[in-house]
Amino acid sequence: MRSTTLHCAHIVSLVASVTLFVTLSVFAQTYPTKPVRVIVPFAAGGGTDVLARRVSQKFTELLGRQFVVDNRGGAGGLIGIELALKSEPDGYTILITSGSFPASAAFYKPASDPVNNITAIAEVCMTPYLLVAHLSLPPSTKQLIALARTKPGELIYATPGVGTISHLVTEHMLSTAKIKMRHVPYRGAALLLNDLFSGQTQVYIGGLSSLIRHVQAGKLRALAVSTARRWPTLPDVATIGETLPGYEVESWFGVMAPKGTPRPIIKRLNSAVNKLLQDSNLRKNLEATGMAPTGGTPEKFDRRIRSDYERWVKVVQEAGIKAGE
Repeated sequence: MRSTTLHCAHIVSLVASVTLFVTLSVFAQTYPTKPVRVIVPFAAGGGTDVLARRVSQKFTELLGRQFVVDNRGGAGGLIGIELALKSEPDGYTILITSGSFPASAAFYKPASDPVNNITAIAEVCMTPYLLVAHLSLPPSTKQLIALARTKPGELIYATPGVGTISHLVTEHMLSTAKIKMRHVPYRGAALLLNDLFSGQTQVYIGGLSSLIRHVQAGKLRALAVSTARRWPTLPDVATIGETLPGYEVESWFGVMAPKGTPRPIIKRLNSAVNKLLQDSNLRKNLEATGMAPTGGTPEKFDRRIRSDYERWVKVVQEAGIKAGE
């Protein structure tokens, strides 16, 4: 009797599982049936926002419903990220953000634990960070490091704020090189760049796409890119790793969803990302702004996020970086 009861329970459970799978599969095939909110955890006009609007437009074209960007900046992106975490995991709220996501999570360590409460959908593209310096500084990373060793703590590096990805990337370089520089955080790129142009600060590591025009205009000196290999559009600019073996950091942009979003929807959105990256005009547009289209599986993107998070936790701890500095 007990065996028969267990057998029946097993059949009921199996039927329920199959029914749920079929329901989710049908739901995913018709998804989306209404507009989708795309949270961008930064202000309008920035690099992440520009990319998110391009991707959202392509999603709209491919999936037949409006994908609407909702800018929610603040706290290094965590305000928008936490809003996404608290949203219903039904596929109608997604997040497009950058490599600053694991950096902010490592620095602020919010109770919401964003790295473990978000679901990776797909990486869209990646680009190097660019190490630039005032024109009065030496033209190579090796010479910059040598100068910093003769003047410990005297050279000044600028960032958009304490705990930002720029801050952590720079501290990672200083730690690898075993040198010290003085940190000056800013509230906004305009003031930061003006002081860098004038020489009030000497060093900055930021996104290639936002800095390259200033290098081309002769206002800043490009010393190195942060990627493992030299960047195609800057073949004469060395990598930081050529001077500091093993140093490699990539800036990326990707799509995520709240934890618990049905797997079939994740797969549908992932497929849409990989399809939109086949568009030749979009690829040319990305490459023209210094980005390389990537794509790939949710699992590959998830590994990237977690690996970056572990690295930034280590950098924050070893450098003793704290909020309010």
